[in-house]
Amino acid sequence: MKQIVVHEVGPRDGLQMERQVVPTDTKEDWIRRTMESGVDIVQVGSFVHPVKVPQMADTDELIRRLLRDKRSPVILAGLALNKRGLERGLECGVEMFALGASASETHSIKNTGMASMDAVHRIIAAGQEAMAAGKKVQVSVQSAFGCGFEGPVSEVRVLEMAAAYVEAGLFSISLADTAGHAHPAQVERLFSAVLELDPKVECTGHFHNTYGLGMANIMAALRVGVTSFETSFAGLGGCPFTKVAAGNVATEDFVNALQLQGLRQNIDLGSLIRVAGDVARYFDREMPGCVYKTGSIQNRESV
Repeated sequence: MKQIVVHEVGPRDGLQMERQVVPTDTKEDWIRRTMESGVDIVQVGSFVHPVKVPQMADTDELIRRLLRDKRSPVILAGLALNKRGLERGLECGVEMFALGASASETHSIKNTGMASMDAVHRIIAAGQEAMAAGKKVQVSVQSAFGCGFEGPVSEVRVLEMAAAYVEAGLFSISLADTAGHAHPAQVERLFSAVLELDPKVECTGHFHNTYGLGMANIMAALRVGVTSFETSFAGLGGCPFTKVAAGNVATEDFVNALQLQGLRQNIDLGSLIRVAGDVARYFDREMPGCVYKTGSIQNRESV
């Protein structure tokens, strides 16, 4: 088995739902400590309009700060949805672009203002431009397992979108369970089909825990060969443009599950637990994650 990639999305997918805008210095502290824990990728923020998502207005500044004295192998990523977002990412030096389009027409229009396949064509152009500039690129199919507005989403459409990415030479593909509707059998079926599109395809799973199936879906994806997963510190997050938003699988819960299976022992789980605890204290509420409250089974590390 390839090493499982842990992609922290708390600073982006986690914070974008919060009404309270977190100061840049606080975000930087959380991100630096998460980087030091040994995860592989941190999605620092998104290059979106600051009026629509004010929590992400400092993404460019955060990337610049983190790159200024960076000695860690952790990849700094940012999400972009259009050409202006791509330009901002290139200007500030982001190392990896996360680019996505939704398989749900309703979600696509609410999120990007355009139909699904129009968004795919725009994302493909942005992805090819980013790769030409020497950047890593991950493309995604959002609402791949269902939509809070429309309900079931056509698996044929999901595979058509993934095939369009592959045909364009974009082989790092995420299937995102934006509304949290996925279940394990569906996860196995869809990821298996995407992995069969081309031997060069590498898949990422992104699961929301709306109906309590997030971790079960991760394990289902692992069974069929998915090797990268996006999770959020303390289980924070959700898409602001879906009908019923709920948090992501917590990074510390996921790492705890991996380590119980003898995987990713090189990640400092205690450090992740402390970051999650600080996030919970900052927002002054209990977060969806479990392990930051209980400590790990193996080390009995308390909060």
